[in-house]
Amino acid sequence: MSSAEFQAAVRQEEDYLRKVHPTADDIPGCMSLFDDYLLCNVLGAQVKSLYRHGRMSECRDKMDDFKFCMSLKAMHPEQKRDAWIRRRAEWWAARRVGRSSENVWDVRSEPLQSWPPRLAQDLENSASIA
Repeated sequence: MSSAEFQAAVRQEEDYLRKVHPTADDIPGCMSLFDDYLLCNVLGAQVKSLYRHGRMSECRDKMDDFKFCMSLKAMHPEQKRDAWIRRRAEWWAARRVGRSSENVWDVRSEPLQSWPPRLAQDLENSASIA
């Protein structure tokens, strides 16, 4: 990932987040972020992560978000909004530009040959096996 590509993605994400969170009251509160951290650790979330990714859910990022929110307590609400938007924009830009679990599949340029198999072939193959 190039730095210019990452910075362009950050700018795009910041523009989008400023529209989604037009006022300082629209950014999530610290208690909401702490709730997200706790919900990450419940059994259901852990099982879903194990099923989807083959490992237990890592909730460190959610705790970091909560700590970051707590560090902004002394700031003016607009400064707090700007700091939060910058942090989220960098997180989304890293996801967009970097690799993710969604990059597992290769896109085909043409369909598979002889797929789906014809019913007659299946019947012939099952008859020859029996």
